[in-house]
Order: sequence, then structure tokens, then C-alpha cells
Amino acid sequence: MQRRNFLKWSSLLGFGGIIPGQKVLANDKIDFSQPSKQNDREYWVSLLDKIATPVLSNMSKGELRKNMPVVYSPIWDNRNKQVAYMEAFGRLIAGIAPFLALPDDNTAESKIRERLREQTLQSLAHSVNPQSPDYLFWGDGKTLQPIVDAAHIAQALLYAPDALWKPLSEETKQQFIHEFKTIRRIKPFNNNWLLFAAMVESFLLSIGEEIDTARIDTAIDKVNAWYVGDGWYSDGDKFHFDHYNGYVMHPMMVEVLKANVEKGRRAKKEFDVAYKRMQRYASFQERYISPEGTYLVVGRSSTYRVGAFQPLVKLALENSLPEGIAPAQVRCALTAVMKNMFIPSTFTKDGWLRLGLIGDKQESLADYYSNTGSMYVTSLVFLALGLPSSHEFWSAPFTEWTQRKAWSGKPFAKDYAVDY
Repeated sequence: MQRRNFLKWSSLLGFGGIIPGQKVLANDKIDFSQPSKQNDREYWVSLLDKIATPVLSNMSKGELRKNMPVVYSPIWDNRNKQVAYMEAFGRLIAGIAPFLALPDDNTAESKIRERLREQTLQSLAHSVNPQSPDYLFWGDGKTLQPIVDAAHIAQALLYAPDALWKPLSEETKQQFIHEFKTIRRIKPFNNNWLLFAAMVESFLLSIGEEIDTARIDTAIDKVNAWYVGDGWYSDGDKFHFDHYNGYVMHPMMVEVLKANVEKGRRAKKEFDVAYKRMQRYASFQERYISPEGTYLVVGRSSTYRVGAFQPLVKLALENSLPEGIAPAQVRCALTAVMKNMFIPSTFTKDGWLRLGLIGDKQESLADYYSNTGSMYVTSLVFLALGLPSSHEFWSAPFTEWTQRKAWSGKPFAKDYAVDY
């Protein structure tokens, strides 16, 4: 009885107490340990395809602005509404880039990948072509938001240069370089936004372009100064208990340092320390996931959904998960979360993501800066699809995650703070 009560209340807490868990979830009907007709990788690929297709199928034809139904937060702050399209595209491709970089074969999955890759390349061309109906809003000198999503596009290009950068025409490449340099007119806030500026410059660095070194070095030095211990950065001078260490701080800090270490601009020791911190943070993330596949929803931007788990899946992709965490337990835990989260009503009837966390009754969760396009940062969870199907992340049998072991009376690893 005590365990049943825990499961009930953890469901309620996991969703912020807004919608009773038993009315949304199917945990009393789903045994995540039992194989389904569709294996986990097939499920992830089908979900990626479902999320990506409305954006890419339209933008590849220059019809995203025409056909994307944009819903804005009930407390929208009246910034330029044109930011929505860049948010949808940039955030989406940042998460699916490693999947698009896999080699093609004759599988059904490969057919999906080939289609999405070609659509992404076509969409990239539209995004910087001033003559295209889907030329993105790169900013007007007043609106700050474009620097965020330019950084996500740069992140995608850093993740998959051979698949997404090299095939572009020389004209399109020069248009990107122009837009990335022009966006320097946007001065980032003194918080995680510093990393957006650094990400854009780090991509330019990676292709041998002239860079604004201060936009990189200020970000690295500031974020290092904001480290508060045990795997956590404050987001600016004051600590925020939310998921921005997952959405931005750890993965972008590591990616910026990686690019700069490779070019001899920063010391490898800095990268190594940042990486260890990300591993520590990811160990918390794995423990966030409850036995039934919910997780702690706190702080702003909760509508960004499983994009919060970016450090955990990035480490899985790079075969560097924290000690004691098996790749398969990450897969199984996140699959359980996805099946609870991406129910039919989480999408519109035309397949677009809704504002909210689960279902169609949480639009009020959207922060003042959120719109339909913002929701596509959830795609960052798909980084692990950059691992081939033969990798143990996908091929190993069902493996219980930490909280599932803990609350069923099984042995599980103890946890201690770290001092790096």
C-alpha cells in the first residue's frame, strides 16, 4: 500500500499537481519491462519523424510560414512574432542532427533518415535566402530572440558538419556566414545566453572564419565563475533551480570548449573539468525519473519537455555516461517518459506540438517567451539516435533505472557529492 501511494503521489508531483496523473497516464496499463510490437528504437524514430515532419516537410518547400499554425503564450510579451519559425527549425535540427549523420542503408529507418536529411538541407537553404518565403527572421537589431535559435542551428552544424554543412552550396554557406556575423549586433543577457553567442562564434571558428573572441571567452569565463558545485551552474549571478543546466549550460559549455580546444584557443583541462561536471549533472538526471516514467518538473520552460535530458543523451551518444549508469537503463527510462508524455493530445490534429507538457489542457504553462516553435527544443532528447542500432544503448534488453530499483526494494547505487 505504501508503494502504491508513492506511485500515485510521484505522478502528481511529477506534473506539478496540475492534472491528476491517473487521468493522463497509462501506467496501470503499461508494463515498460515487457517487449512491445515496436522496439524502443523504432518507437524513438517514429516519434522523431512525427515531431520533425510538420516542420521540415513545409520548410523544405518554403511553406513553413504559410502552413505552421503558431500559438503564443497567454502571457506573450509582444516581442516580434516572426521569431517562432526560427525557433521551430533551429531547435528541431539541433536534436536530430546526429541521427541525420548516420550512414544510409536499405532499412525502413534509413528511408526516414534520407527524407528528413534532404528536407533539412533544403530548409537550411531557405532559412538564409532573402528571396525565399521561409527566409528566417535573423533579427532587426531590436529583437534579441534570434541569437538563441541561431545558436541551435550552429549546434546542429557542429554536430553533423559532413551531413548538414558540407553538402550546402557555396552561396548558402556564405549566406550563413553573413547571418552569423550580423547577429553579433545582439548583446546577450548575462546568463545562459552568453553561451548562445559563444556557440555561433565557435561554429565560425570551426570553419576557419574570423571570430569575435570576446563573445567566446566571456561566456567560458563567466560560466566557469558560476559553477556552484556538485555538477550545478547558477544561471547568472543567482542560482535558479530549473532545467537550464540541461537545456543549455552543460551541453553548450562543453561543445564550445570542444571547438575551441580543437583550434588551440583554450586548454584541454578546461574541457575535461566541464565534461566531468556534465557527467555529474547527468547522474542526477537519471535519478529524476520515477519508477513509472515521470520526472521532476520545476522552474521555467517546463514546456520544453524532454529537451531537459540533453546532457544525459549527449553522454550516451559519446559513450561517456557516468559510472554505474548503463546505456540501456537510460533508454528504458526515457522511453517510459516519452510514452507518458507524447500521447495523441500532446499534438494538434495536424501533428504540431502543443504548448504545455502533456495533453491539450496545459497552455497556461507556457512562459511569456514561448510559442509553438519554442516547443521543438524537446528534440534534443533524440541525440542518442545518433548511435547505430547495434549499439548496446539500443540492443541491450530492458534494464531498470535507479528509481525503479530503489522503490521495488532492489539494490541500487548510493550517491555522494563530488568536489570538481
